[in-house]
Amino acid sequence: MTASAARTRTQTAAPSALRRARDVVTPATRAVLARLDDTSAAIAAYHLGWTDAAGVPTHGDGGKAVRPALATLSAQAAGAPARVGIPGAVAVELVHNFSLVHDDVMDGDTERRHRPTVWAVWGTTSAILTGDALLALAQEVLVDSPSPHRAAAARLLAEATRHLIRGQVQDVAFERRNDVTLNECLEMVSGKTGALLSASSAIGAVLAGAPAEVVNALSTFGAELGTAFQLVDDLLGIWGDPETTGKPVFSDLRSRKKSLPVTYALSQGGPAGRELAGWLGGSASDGEARAADLIEAAGGRQWAADEARRRIEVATQALSSVPMPAGPRAELIAIAHFIVDREA
Repeated sequence: MTASAARTRTQTAAPSALRRARDVVTPATRAVLARLDDTSAAIAAYHLGWTDAAGVPTHGDGGKAVRPALATLSAQAAGAPARVGIPGAVAVELVHNFSLVHDDVMDGDTERRHRPTVWAVWGTTSAILTGDALLALAQEVLVDSPSPHRAAAARLLAEATRHLIRGQVQDVAFERRNDVTLNECLEMVSGKTGALLSASSAIGAVLAGAPAEVVNALSTFGAELGTAFQLVDDLLGIWGDPETTGKPVFSDLRSRKKSLPVTYALSQGGPAGRELAGWLGGSASDGEARAADLIEAAGGRQWAADEARRRIEVATQALSSVPMPAGPRAELIAIAHFIVDREA
């Protein structure tokens, strides 16, 4: 099978829940963005793939819609209609995109989804302000929700955002350290990626007034899913196809990220681990291909792939621990497997 055919197969295997979520959440998000000032709204629309830099409409869809799908499915997992979870779905997607806009600034990434990043087009100041606007809007959406449980949902998202930022702070700090442990890296990921996916997987159930045990099971599912998601993201950040990921080859290595495969490789020691540690601590501006080979030789690539699948098994077990309609449970599990098999 050719690489192109493999990519097509992965794309067509995307669960239908992602498309359904995008179909309902995109119009709701467009309506919410209309509350912003014209400049912030235009930049956000570009970031989401709805327009080009000149404001001309495009056919972009704004990403995979994993978090909105989890939010609407979590409402259904609690026995409520999917629409109950829509405010949560919009809110988590706004927070996710706030983090992406800021993340691109911090990482210096000039390309996302095959297009220039926001800061690369409008500058860092506009990117920071647009991200801030998206974050503020997320809480506004939840406060305006008709659910009597909207305060609990808003608190859940605020806590998740705090942990997300904590993870980002750790991630930046790790770039200046040469002694990051695997446990530290996993703890960072639990905030940077796991917190928002955990909130996404539970916020619809919270809005539906689900029992605590159901909310907790969904939160656990999302937290494990978040670590699996980051493991795959880290693999793609090193070995992903730029035509598929929309990011430059070896992008994470170029910024000396202490990602999970890297940290695992360093923890193993040995010739490959020691050479990798020397490369990370040096000032060379090249050698990323050699570093990738060292990570693989030390077992980092295989460990990350295996650990992602193990996390999905733990996530699936969490859903089996509480009563839940079979349909939503099956769709949540399908999204989990899609995440570990994705190529972008």
